[in-house]
Amino acid sequence: MIRIRQLSTITGDFPQALDRLLNHIEETDLGIEERVREIIAAVRARGDEALLEYTGKFDRFTPASVEMLEVPASRLHQAAEEVSTTQRAALEVSAERIWRYHERQRLESWSYTEADGTRLGQQVTALDRVGLYVPGGKAAYPSSVLMNAIPAKVAGVRELVMVVPTPDGRVNELVFAAAHIAGINRVFCVGGAQAVAALAYGTQTVPRVDKIVGPGNVYVATAKRLVFGQVDIDMVAGPSEIAVICDGATDPAWVAMDLFSQAEHDEHAQAILISPREDFLRAVLAQIESLLPGMERADIIRASLEGRGALILVRDLDEAVDIVNRIAPEHLELSVEDPDRLAARVRHAGAIFLGRYTAEALGDYCAGPNHVLPTSGTARFSSPLGVYDFQKRTSLIYCSEKGASDLGATASVLARGEGLAAHACSAEFRMKGGGK
Repeated sequence: MIRIRQLSTITGDFPQALDRLLNHIEETDLGIEERVREIIAAVRARGDEALLEYTGKFDRFTPASVEMLEVPASRLHQAAEEVSTTQRAALEVSAERIWRYHERQRLESWSYTEADGTRLGQQVTALDRVGLYVPGGKAAYPSSVLMNAIPAKVAGVRELVMVVPTPDGRVNELVFAAAHIAGINRVFCVGGAQAVAALAYGTQTVPRVDKIVGPGNVYVATAKRLVFGQVDIDMVAGPSEIAVICDGATDPAWVAMDLFSQAEHDEHAQAILISPREDFLRAVLAQIESLLPGMERADIIRASLEGRGALILVRDLDEAVDIVNRIAPEHLELSVEDPDRLAARVRHAGAIFLGRYTAEALGDYCAGPNHVLPTSGTARFSSPLGVYDFQKRTSLIYCSEKGASDLGATASVLARGEGLAAHACSAEFRMKGGGK
């Protein structure tokens, strides 16, 4: 029997119970940050030598030189040719859909001219080089290759450098095939905090990048956090999350499996079902009990549901939306008759899946929108990864003679008010009637 929390908004202690459910702090080794700092410092100081040392230590894979860690483009092409026809087709369909969606996000430069001839605008340019971290070994995600690389390509990033660990020298052919299809420029078989450090600071062989994106374990996440500022990063992601609002008319087996789809990621993932129908919550719980024994990752799913999952009974669907806005989930399924009405009231969610037939899993792989989403409540202020994350905006200012004079008068007053005389003089020298 599975022991999953069952909460109700009718009870007086519901707000406190919800806070306890959401205020999860993943326990980690207090020494992780110290060890990651040591790895970063070693890679900065010794470059390729340290990279080889840590790759041998953590991945049990030590080639003679870092150059041998780089995967030739021909090897990526070979993987794309040798995966099954079905797998190749799935990768290509997914890539095409991701590209088509993200094309609509591309920002363009703009400007306007004022009556006195002053021209103001914004110039949009792409980052030069981006590093993509892809998990390896037991957790290999070709979908993450596509989701991280394609928006960067759409943005116009010149060079994509991918790092992927290969424990004991084992590679994942689907990951290599995805790298070829996505147009990755360079691939290195290296992972962990040492790979993040190499991308952030560069070594004799691995080029320094401007931004690092992609998921990883706690060492990778810690390393990304520590190198932020030296380079940009996408986010420090927490465990995967899903919240489902259901009116009780969806097949309970479908909903149970949707909860499983996130719970199977790891023991700290969170899956929450919210419904105004108590009989439906009971039906879903029965399906969880029935379906769980047949799942390949049953132990992980059970640990996730018992540790962080919940079935929440609400008064109505509007109250369910209020709770979702408190949760700010990574993924939100609106499995109801009129999902658009509820979606209009959702302020905080990474991605919203509308209707009974829209499984969250479709968004993970091939719907088109990005599956790199804010977690741990950060959807309150963060957005999905997109083309805009790989573009920079530069302000443009051109002053005509008249514009310089008019604006100079305003700037002079403000600068002298701040006690910055040189600022004021710089503006005044260009004013009509001004001078040295």
